[in-house]
Amino acid sequence: MSGKVNMDSMNPQQVEREAHRAQVNRCELVERIARAVREDGRVEPLKGLRLHRATSPAESIYGMSGFAFCVIAQGSKEVFLGDTRYQYDPAHYLLATAELPVVSQIIEASQERPYLSLRLALDPTLVSSVMVEAGHFSSRSHAGVRAINVGPLDAGLLDAVVRLVRLLDTPAEAAFLAPLTTREIVYRLLMGEQGNRLRQIAVQGGHTHRIARAIARLRKEFDQPLRIEDIARELGMSVSSFHHHFKAVTALSPLQFQKQIRLQEARRLMLGEDLDAASAGYRVGYNDASHFNREYKRLFGLPPLRDVERLREAAR
Repeated sequence: MSGKVNMDSMNPQQVEREAHRAQVNRCELVERIARAVREDGRVEPLKGLRLHRATSPAESIYGMSGFAFCVIAQGSKEVFLGDTRYQYDPAHYLLATAELPVVSQIIEASQERPYLSLRLALDPTLVSSVMVEAGHFSSRSHAGVRAINVGPLDAGLLDAVVRLVRLLDTPAEAAFLAPLTTREIVYRLLMGEQGNRLRQIAVQGGHTHRIARAIARLRKEFDQPLRIEDIARELGMSVSSFHHHFKAVTALSPLQFQKQIRLQEARRLMLGEDLDAASAGYRVGYNDASHFNREYKRLFGLPPLRDVERLREAAR
């Protein structure tokens, strides 16, 4: 059984009904998110479900993607992973299956038509459970699968999303029904064109799972010297194979990945803990202040001090 509606097998009247149902659901999703988030910002009305509203396009945000399913009710957004650009809107969803350093930007939003979106955190254990119950196991391919992509939001998946957001009005029902609706969303994702992305990350074995372990290690030890040979050996891979599959999944080399993690953390330390540039650079693993300044400017466009001043001024 597929979670996707086959439009080719429908007569014109059925196609029209499905299109009308999808349009009604999109309108309801806009209305419900707008009601739940009345001012610009983010709220998390249910555990793992985050809603976002913005009334103007935003500057680029550097952060981590997380393991999540993201839907836009109104507006549009772009996400960069390395040099690859992903744009999505109400007709598409974004699926991320690893914590990767990304750059995101809202590109369509206004007072009249604010950007409205939701982000549903996904649990690999839940994905594995649904996969086993549905009898859809990983493909035999051990090739690395890119850990982020955009896919079409079909009518069945949109309907499940709307029913999840509808539960915000009935907290007593939400406690019981939200986990069931989340399982349905995972099931429909598994049945859709990005199902292999979920299956690869949820099961043991294969290169994608090994790269997920490497990502977790690099995130934890980002301030330590990068020893590619040691990581590759622990994963049972050659150095060249590790490099190839790491880039296939993350769109970044291990060194680029570590560099972005370090620089994002340094930015956070300067903003949140008021550290000077030299101290922040040292904390994240840079022993040479001039090297840190050059790489910081290359990523964020400004030297550390000017960048932090600009961000603080924008927040006032």
